[in-house]
Amino acid sequence: MENLDPPSIVGNVPEFSVSELSFALKRQLEGAFPRVRVRGEISQPSFPRSGHCYFRLKDENAVLDGVCWKGTVPRLGIKIEEGMEVIATGKITTYPGSSRYQIIIDTMELAGEGALLKLLEDRRKKLAAEGLFAQERKRPLPFLPEVIGVVTSPSGAVIRDILHRLADRFPRRVLVWPVSVQGEKAAGEVAAAIAGFNHLPVEGPVPRPGVLIVARGGGSLEDLWAFNEEIVVRAAAASTIPLISAVGHETDTTLIDFASDRRAPTPTAAAEMAVPVRADLLAQTLDFGQRTMACMTRALREASTELSGLVRGLGDPRRLIEERQQRVDVSGERLAIATRALVERRGHELERARLTSPVAVINAKEQLLASEGRALDGAMRRFKGDALQKYARAFDRLEQFGARLQRHSADLLQHGQRQVDQIGKLLESYSFHSVLRRGFALVRDKDGQPVLAAAGLRSGDTIGIEFGDGEVRARIGDGTAVGTPRSAPVPRKRDTGGGNQGSLL
Repeated sequence: MENLDPPSIVGNVPEFSVSELSFALKRQLEGAFPRVRVRGEISQPSFPRSGHCYFRLKDENAVLDGVCWKGTVPRLGIKIEEGMEVIATGKITTYPGSSRYQIIIDTMELAGEGALLKLLEDRRKKLAAEGLFAQERKRPLPFLPEVIGVVTSPSGAVIRDILHRLADRFPRRVLVWPVSVQGEKAAGEVAAAIAGFNHLPVEGPVPRPGVLIVARGGGSLEDLWAFNEEIVVRAAAASTIPLISAVGHETDTTLIDFASDRRAPTPTAAAEMAVPVRADLLAQTLDFGQRTMACMTRALREASTELSGLVRGLGDPRRLIEERQQRVDVSGERLAIATRALVERRGHELERARLTSPVAVINAKEQLLASEGRALDGAMRRFKGDALQKYARAFDRLEQFGARLQRHSADLLQHGQRQVDQIGKLLESYSFHSVLRRGFALVRDKDGQPVLAAAGLRSGDTIGIEFGDGEVRARIGDGTAVGTPRSAPVPRKRDTGGGNQGSLL
């Protein structure tokens, strides 16, 4: 103990001021415990605006105040939280202002793997309750991304393994965002790298990756702790780019594995998930091409066989056309002959259609009336009394019949006139003169018979050519014809009576 020289002694008890005693105890305590390691559970942590951190370390029986200065907090490597069991290293001192002793902490570590696992499980349950690990949040990986973003240490073996595996399977462009994968800065850098890749514009100068790989090699739970930090897990869950977690070896599990879209057991396996095997794609493409060609060949062969069968069932198109041409020629010749025959037949029918003269009808009726009158006179002489009355009634009926006969005679005459006019118009429509007026000509030989073909004429023959406005004579020569015009035929006057109709041609 340090010797004190009290200014005055009353008996054997020295006298101290409060400050003297407090500072004496402070020096004594700091001298006795220059550096200690204390294990306990953090309780009531507080972070005032000054940047310092104040909390209590406790166990089942005691409580020790702890202080971590502003410059020391970032170097701890862990985030101080309620209930965390830690081992704090520092020096014991007192705070004279409140007569308390406390530990000034220089370093801090979690108290064993069990504490870390408990903290990890509590954090996992908290984030899972928020829905960050929900299966419906998982996004499918692109089949063949153009650019792959890798968040890892640029100097480790991990990036070399990823690049080598990508080169073997399917070479792609790789963007590496260098970060620390262990230590107090690792969590912030990894979270910033994930957010940075997501903020790249789609058509910007730096291409936006189609998939992200967050990778780190194996290590202890403490080495991988940065990937269990809440900031990293939230950044992975908020990523709009599909993310593959490849942290540690196959048996290592971190919270980023739950928030990522796919979890790879190793960084090499992450590269295999990111791209397919180029050789397999080429082989599959060649197989598809061969199968397509085989299908096309088979389809063409079947179509050719079917076409050959159809061709055998069809006739020769040229023969079919020739038959149709011959049928058209025969039909044309028959049509020309039928037209002339129809005109002739209609003419003959018109000549035979003789109308009964109205005078003859009247004469016949008069003779009938005279004979009936004579019969009536004989009947009147034979019958007297009632017969005379019957005769009077019969005479009245005869008068009525006579009046009706006169009316019907006039109607019959008018009806006959209309029939003659209609038949005349019909005959005129069938006449070949209407055809001549449309620009055609009728050729006759010297006997007046129609010439139907040039083969029937010889050089020197005389022919007549009738047009719509007249007829000329011509002589067949060596390709030239000398014509002698004839006067136009005098139109024939149509007979409206019942006599001869005259020639129609």
